[in-house]
Amino acid sequence: MRATIKDVARISGVSTATVSRVLNQLGGYGPEVATKVLAVAKAIGYRRNDSAVSLVKQATRTIGIVMPTVTTSFYAQIINGIEDSAYQAGYSVILTHAGSSNIRLLESLNFMVERRVEGIIGVSINLNQTDLTQIKALAVPLLLLSAQAPDDQLPYVKVDDYQAAYAATRFLIKQGHQRIALAGVDPSDLVAGQPRIAGYEAALTAAQLRPDRNLIFTGDYTFAAGQQAMQAIIARPEVAPTAVFAVSDETALGVISICYQAGIEIPRELSVLGYDNSAIAAMATPALSTVAQPFYQMGQIAAQKMITSLQTKTVITSELVPFKLIQRGTVAVPRSN
Repeated sequence: MRATIKDVARISGVSTATVSRVLNQLGGYGPEVATKVLAVAKAIGYRRNDSAVSLVKQATRTIGIVMPTVTTSFYAQIINGIEDSAYQAGYSVILTHAGSSNIRLLESLNFMVERRVEGIIGVSINLNQTDLTQIKALAVPLLLLSAQAPDDQLPYVKVDDYQAAYAATRFLIKQGHQRIALAGVDPSDLVAGQPRIAGYEAALTAAQLRPDRNLIFTGDYTFAAGQQAMQAIIARPEVAPTAVFAVSDETALGVISICYQAGIEIPRELSVLGYDNSAIAAMATPALSTVAQPFYQMGQIAAQKMITSLQTKTVITSELVPFKLIQRGTVAVPRSN
């Protein structure tokens, strides 16, 4: 395991600040302290990061991106948007992953701080109060993209998930659907899950259709979640929805895959609506109707907000970006019984 400045400080019996001053020859310490620190550093194999040291004295013009994983198809669009705007402004971008359920979040953030990034954009990371406390201690501005912190303690760029789910459900109702299932949603997710459930139920209520919790199939927004939801629907014929609103395009494709295996024709026998308008939506057969999030533009907006804040020393403001419904081939008027 690589020796750190904290290891040198602990063994030397001095503070990390003193170790840093010795290693960088900044003065403010006696010759005995310097000799001891340098001897310990050599003994344990500590190597100073010269590139990081040089960056202390100047702006790095670097923005960090932290995201959970690379498995979701729309992340590439977001990253492209961030990179294009950053590079146009003369900034570089570095990327790291916090893992599923943020298991490496603090490690990722510390990595960014060590690289002296000027600001961090967190993509689709769900934060709790402990996370927020640790983030504030880093003293590096952080902007959330497609995410939202408790009590809006951090600025964000995202779609209004409640309104998007409301519009999606209302669209299906206008097509004549009255029994609409919601598939793949995580009810414990405060950022996307709960607002999408609330928007879905509000649209049903507004149309004088009573929300039925038996039509809500929970999951984690993945392809597998869609498969599991559709398998559950087939196993419970009393549910009998005429449409499924999937909370991601990947979930929608999971629904469609089980329909194909079961001989259920889309959209003649079941309509399916996705959420995201990721690249895979147009590749599906039939092409997937979906709620479009402008991921590339969201990445651009986030980068521009961060850079403007860094250059003008102003507070980053939050922004809700518009969504739109894309009608393709997976939604139809339900057949009469």
